[in-house]
Amino acid sequence: MARLARLRVYPVKGLDGIDLEAADVLDGGTVAHDREFALFDTDGDVLNGTRTERVHALDTEYDPATGLLAVETPDGEERQFDLESDRGTAASWFSEFFDVELSLERDTSLGFVDRREMGPSVISTATLETVASWFDEMTVEGARRRLRANIEIAGVDPFWEDRFVGADAPAFEIGGVRFDGVTPCGRCVVPRRDPDTGEPIEEFRTRFVRKREATFPEWADLDAFDHYYSLMIITRVPESDRGRTLSVGDPVETRRN
Repeated sequence: MARLARLRVYPVKGLDGIDLEAADVLDGGTVAHDREFALFDTDGDVLNGTRTERVHALDTEYDPATGLLAVETPDGEERQFDLESDRGTAASWFSEFFDVELSLERDTSLGFVDRREMGPSVISTATLETVASWFDEMTVEGARRRLRANIEIAGVDPFWEDRFVGADAPAFEIGGVRFDGVTPCGRCVVPRRDPDTGEPIEEFRTRFVRKREATFPEWADLDAFDHYYSLMIITRVPESDRGRTLSVGDPVETRRN
């Protein structure tokens, strides 16, 4: 049976994710705590994995209940920051680490997601397993950390999520919360890098595109994809379903419009 297998959010944009057993859909249509914080330079540009591979050097853990962010550097330095009451101290530390003046901003209604008019990213466990099999250097958990989806669905076929974008695509529900597919997710440079070391897989994009084309589902709408360097989908939760709670283990059902 199709079910919600994993809820993963990324409290500080560009840094490590955390797994949740349950999370609310915010009024803005995103998952609570996802990209809730972000580091910005003085020009207003965000600091993330696309901008610098230095983000992979940090091991971070955020506790939503306390607002505490634990950070460990490659040389073993450990710091803890209270993002509820003192983001300035954290911003100063990150500024020194990344060698650029940064502020740490917060958005609790939507988060600093890339596509602010859209909602959660969705992928299947089978898709992650398939992509990991394409690369000797990649594990399933490594694929999960490279691709950084919010919602992972188990009990379905590889590339199950592709069916929800394109002409006449159905919607799906998780525990009664409706999700409409909006667009496939075109990938950036981040998936080619080891999430711990930043070490790139050589010719990652070439191999990925070749494999993706060879395994592209015949039932998916190819016209919905600009290119084969795309994986997972970005969805939208209708306003009527926002404010509800998603829980790991919730059943997943396809819904025709």
